[in-house]
Amino acid sequence: MTWTPRPSSKSRWLHMVTWNVATADPPDDISSLLHLNSPKTPDLYVIGLQEVYSAPHRFIIDMAVEDSWSHLFMSSLAPRGYLKVSSIRMQGLLLLFFSKLAHVPFIRDIQDTYSRTGISGYWGNKGGVSIRLSFYGHMLCFLNCHLAAHMQYASQRVDEFEYILDTQTFDPKKTPQILDHKLVFWFGDLNFRIQDHGMHFLRNCITSHKFNLLWSKDQLTMMKKTEALLQEFDEGPLDFQPTYKFDRFSDCYDSRPHGTWLGFHGKMRKPAWTDRILWRVKPKEPPPEEEKDEDRDSVLDEKNTKKKQEEEEEFPLKLKQDSYTSNMEYGVSDHKPVIGIFTLELRKMYETPLVRVCAEGEWSADFDAIVIYSPLQPFPSSAWDWIGLYKVGFTSVSDYITYTWVKDDEVSFNDELAQVYVSKDEIPLLGGECVLCYYCSTLQCIVGISSPFKVQESKVAVEGRSSTGEHRRP
Repeated sequence: MTWTPRPSSKSRWLHMVTWNVATADPPDDISSLLHLNSPKTPDLYVIGLQEVYSAPHRFIIDMAVEDSWSHLFMSSLAPRGYLKVSSIRMQGLLLLFFSKLAHVPFIRDIQDTYSRTGISGYWGNKGGVSIRLSFYGHMLCFLNCHLAAHMQYASQRVDEFEYILDTQTFDPKKTPQILDHKLVFWFGDLNFRIQDHGMHFLRNCITSHKFNLLWSKDQLTMMKKTEALLQEFDEGPLDFQPTYKFDRFSDCYDSRPHGTWLGFHGKMRKPAWTDRILWRVKPKEPPPEEEKDEDRDSVLDEKNTKKKQEEEEEFPLKLKQDSYTSNMEYGVSDHKPVIGIFTLELRKMYETPLVRVCAEGEWSADFDAIVIYSPLQPFPSSAWDWIGLYKVGFTSVSDYITYTWVKDDEVSFNDELAQVYVSKDEIPLLGGECVLCYYCSTLQCIVGISSPFKVQESKVAVEGRSSTGEHRRP
């Protein structure tokens, strides 16, 4: 898919990962998984994991604090200026959405939901979790799935996908269902297998890198020929070796002997492309029919359709896949992670944040401080809105040093400007580089971020260091 970028359009880079981690603890380093040493830095990261360890005792702990996988991704990306905007977990399914800080005030309408398909829909070991949001006005949805396993259940996997699409609902006024979004990514351990071919032929094709000889027997490829829904989704060529099933900490496929293995009857699993990333750009709205009953509903439908068509023409969105591959470096799981890198070309529907926020004057823990904010556009503000003080490099919305309620702590206000105070007792003694973020409780997102500013070290801290003979290093 190619196109010539329009002069007023902006290209954004999206880095996606799907990985069935097979209940393993995370590796020590994920730099190559996230391409952290690449000169081309993504605007967005979307990470979908399956089979995150979720035994009852661990799951309860993970609900209270960040699980080890989330913590690793957050600690790796935050120092590079990425914020965890949203996340959702359903037992072993985990979905994380990160953004460069500059884009955060333009990410709105964030919602997440989940669907269980394990054990007749009552158990969450299988199913789908999704995050939907507006990115510069364009509605995007990311759906991370773990579908039914085993060769013979290809049709059941499609049924589960359709069930997830039918049951996951959002704000009915804008995009009530997944397929109503302008761009949808469907990814995860979809569990489709390579059928008919014997193990010897499979391994020869993989060893010789003749992956194309296996494509026709890939179950997802086969199902797309008969399932209209699947035909709406695109996928890059499978020009990488199948990502399942490996011996752990090895590049060797399942080497279990035939017969009894550790007391269980089984045999070697055939390699398969179980781990996939697909996408769907919403088709253009069809033109309204010429002959319609002139009742109120018909007129409204025609107006809505025309409005959507005009929006599509004025604010286009296009997608190109730059890379689709696996990463063979990681061996903690019997799956290898799959990476998809995309260029998202879009024309912004808005370029101004809802709120401008900044620090007034000098800040330190020696005196109360003042925050100034001004609404730049109408938005649903409320008494529950707050402004957080964060260290530069913070990991998520909840990673604040302190916060102040915009109404309770207001010291002055007019139509264009408001001042809010922050108690000196809440300001860090040692100071540091900080930013302020305005959080809108109604929209449930950050709608304004200040420029970084310096909080000065307090006199108390300086005097305390002097009394102990400590000196700041240059």
